[in-house]
Amino acid sequence: MRIEANPFAYAFELKHTALVLIDMQRDFIEPGGFGETLGNDVSLLEAIVPATKAALAAWRKAGGLVVHTREAHKADLSDCPPAKRHRGNPSLRIGDEGPMGRILVAGEPGNQIIDALAPVEGEIVIDKPGKGMFYATGLHELLQQRGITHLLFGGVTTEVCVQTSMREANDRGYDGLLLEDCTESYFPAFKAATLDMIRAQGAIVGWTAPSAALLAALDNAA
Repeated sequence: MRIEANPFAYAFELKHTALVLIDMQRDFIEPGGFGETLGNDVSLLEAIVPATKAALAAWRKAGGLVVHTREAHKADLSDCPPAKRHRGNPSLRIGDEGPMGRILVAGEPGNQIIDALAPVEGEIVIDKPGKGMFYATGLHELLQQRGITHLLFGGVTTEVCVQTSMREANDRGYDGLLLEDCTESYFPAFKAATLDMIRAQGAIVGWTAPSAALLAALDNAA
C-alpha cells in the first residue's frame, strides 16, 4: 500500500504496520484534567477526536494492529522523578488528587483513554512513565515479535510525546508516518513546527499525511 504523503509517498504492508495512538487520555483532553491545570485550552485537543476515531475504525476494519499508550505512573510515584513532577507551576501536580482522581496515576479515571477511542480486545495498551513510548515499556520487543516495521501515529501532544515517540521509533529502525489531523498541541505553532521538523531533509524523522490519505489507501486496497 502507498499513502500520498509529505515529503514523498509512504509505502507499507498492512501486516507489518501498526497504528499508534499516543496518550489520548481524559487527563489531557477533557476539562478538569491535568492539561487544563497547566492553563491549556483542552478543546484544541478534543477537536481531533472525530478524525482519529474515523482512522481507528478504518484501520480496525482492515485488520491492522493497534497500539494505545497512556502516560501513567505507579501509585507510589517511584517511576516519576522529581525533575518531572516539580516542573512548571501547575495548580495540580502528578499524583495529586484532581477532579478525575490522582493525576497521571495508573488506574485512575482520568488516566484512561477517552471513550470515543477506547481500546478493544486484542489491541496493545502500554502504560509509559516517560514521554516516549519505548522507554521502560517493553513495546519494542512486542512489536518485533509481531513483525512490525512501520508505524502510523496519532495522538497528543504533537511536539512532546508524539514527536518523542517518533524519534525513538526512528532510532529503532521503524518507518513512521504522522497523521496530521489526528494529532494536536495546546500550541498550534508548536504542531506546525513539529510537522516541518519530522518531514524535513527527506523525512529525517518520518512522513506526514492527512488521515484522508490513509483512508484512501485502505479503500483502494480493499
